[in-house]
Amino acid sequence: MTAVSADPSAAPETLRVDLGDRSYDILVGAGLLDDAGRLMAPVLRQKRVFIVTDETVAGLHLGTLTGTLDAAGIRHDAYIVAPGEASKSYAIFERLLNAMLEARCERATTVVALGGGVVGDLAGFAAAALLRGVDFVQVPTTLLSQVDSSVGGKTGINTPFGKNLVGAFHQPRLVLIDTDTLGTLDRRELLAGYAEVVKYGLIDDPAFFERLERDGAALIAGDEALRRAAILTSCAAKARVVTEDEREGGRRALLNLGHTFGHALEAECGYGGTLLHGEAVAIGMVMAFDLSARLDLCPAEDAARVRAHLAAVGLPVTPPRLEGARLDTDRLIAHMASDKKVAEGKVTFVLARGIGQAFLTRDVAPEALRATVADAVAAS
Repeated sequence: MTAVSADPSAAPETLRVDLGDRSYDILVGAGLLDDAGRLMAPVLRQKRVFIVTDETVAGLHLGTLTGTLDAAGIRHDAYIVAPGEASKSYAIFERLLNAMLEARCERATTVVALGGGVVGDLAGFAAAALLRGVDFVQVPTTLLSQVDSSVGGKTGINTPFGKNLVGAFHQPRLVLIDTDTLGTLDRRELLAGYAEVVKYGLIDDPAFFERLERDGAALIAGDEALRRAAILTSCAAKARVVTEDEREGGRRALLNLGHTFGHALEAECGYGGTLLHGEAVAIGMVMAFDLSARLDLCPAEDAARVRAHLAAVGLPVTPPRLEGARLDTDRLIAHMASDKKVAEGKVTFVLARGIGQAFLTRDVAPEALRATVADAVAAS
């Protein structure tokens, strides 16, 4: 995988997710939200959309979106949820569907997800279920959603048994990435998204990881060219993987690097503000490389590089404490056993033979897993 260079003052870049008659474009550029109505119009089956967003994003961007929809003659309704993972629940999903039905959405109505990963997952799943499936458009406003969750058609909600265990594969009709929206994020949210950027380098692009080691701090600090190039490189990587393996039958599962550990941490922390998804992924990637080194699959030096880079930019590399207490090793391992990637009772792990050399395995010695989790918990 090669890096993509970008001029932040240039016209929008277009990437294609090639899925036959369900193919779609990813548009990346500055100021795209101001022109969203015109850019969306070609993929709308009727001049009507139903917007899903959260309270924070609504205050920042909803007025801009509705203004450009008005200018394009596109009718719109909106439903606003509370920010955070708690909105990816059965209760909110039901309320959202009822709101869509009350608004008399039709099969030609398009759902627009305006926000981060939570909004995109929730709105996409609602679009998949409403009237047995309606179109939707992703307008991601966080770095994490721009480089990961908005592309590929994974939608869903959380359950008491784990994260994203109920959902559907439902591809968007368009992904509209306005890089200017990153200017409204706080540093913690930017860092959470940056963890998913790093993931692409660790999976199969060591040259990209080296660039991030050099340029990551400047990217996070606000360098527009570096941000745009990283978004394009990440989206291009994900588009290729989704084209090869849309429903995660093989290669696409590599995109879960760090997620098996991370989802367990999120479940134990309660999907609140204690641990953001990207923070959990960062810790999970450190644990995945530590486990790989423990199993003599990966050089210890590579595991140390991963930990050092994530820590250097300000991401957590050890699990958080809950009310002054460490997390419980047994409970975290039990959460992993409920992961949606379990097959025949065995958890699928993404491990690595080195930076840029990720692979899938179900053959992990329980004692090595326990020792890795216990060491991480002890370091918290």
